[in-house]
Parts: sequence; C-alpha cells; structure tokens
Amino acid sequence: MTKIILFSFFLQLSISALSQSHGVLGRWKTIDDETGKPTSVIEIFEKHNKFHGRIIELIDSKSKNPKCEKCEGEDHNKPIIGMTVLKGLKKNKEGGYSDGKILDPKHGKVYKCNLSLESKDRLKVRGFIGIALLGRTQIWERVKG
Repeated sequence: MTKIILFSFFLQLSISALSQSHGVLGRWKTIDDETGKPTSVIEIFEKHNKFHGRIIELIDSKSKNPKCEKCEGEDHNKPIIGMTVLKGLKKNKEGGYSDGKILDPKHGKVYKCNLSLESKDRLKVRGFIGIALLGRTQIWERVKG
C-alpha cells in the first residue's frame, strides 16, 4: 500500500512539473495596456528550443485581413493574421522567458521582450528598448477550451 501511495505522489509531482515546464505554450488573448480591451489571440509555440508566437485571430478588427503597413523589412505589407510577433525567447533559470523580440504590428516597431507567468492563466509580457526598465508591460490571458 505504501508503494502505491508513493508511486501516486511521484506521478502527480512529475505531471505537475511537466505542465509547469512550458507553461507559456498555447493560446493567449492579448489585452491592450492603454485601453484594457482584448485585441488579438496569439498562439505561443516552441521550435528549436526557442519560443515564438503568431497572431491567429484579431478581435474587433475593422478589416478582415489587415496588412502590416508600418512594419519594416520582411514583415512589410504581410497579413497580420498568421504573422509571427514573438521571436526567439529562451527559458531562463528563473522560470521566465527572455532574450526574445516582440513586434507591435500597430506601430511597426520591434522591441526586446521578456515573458513571465503570473499564474497558469496570466502571462506578463514586457517589451522594451535597451533595458527592461524602459518599456511597457501587458498582461495576456490564457484562452481556455
């Protein structure tokens, strides 16, 4: 009986650790830090041990398939839906994600980016220039279901 209890305990501990290890994966509703309104849904995925995010839905968009007119380089005039806006984040020792970049398609600007989970359903997204103190933070909410 003791072996069964110990096995169950370690199994639950392992499952919990696995679910926490890549907790940012999945779909997130972005919340505009100025208006407090949802703007899009971003799907965060892992590729080659780095984390990226692409826009899969725009909420209340005036255009069915807007293009990133203010973006520069390879993203100029590309459709916003399907665009990868989070790039190259690495999981760090503190449990957050850093050393990435985030594209703001509204203004066409690219910023350095860090992510950290506030809870399993709340993601703190920090975009900045230079050092993390000089930037803006948004809270994204996990899309359930």
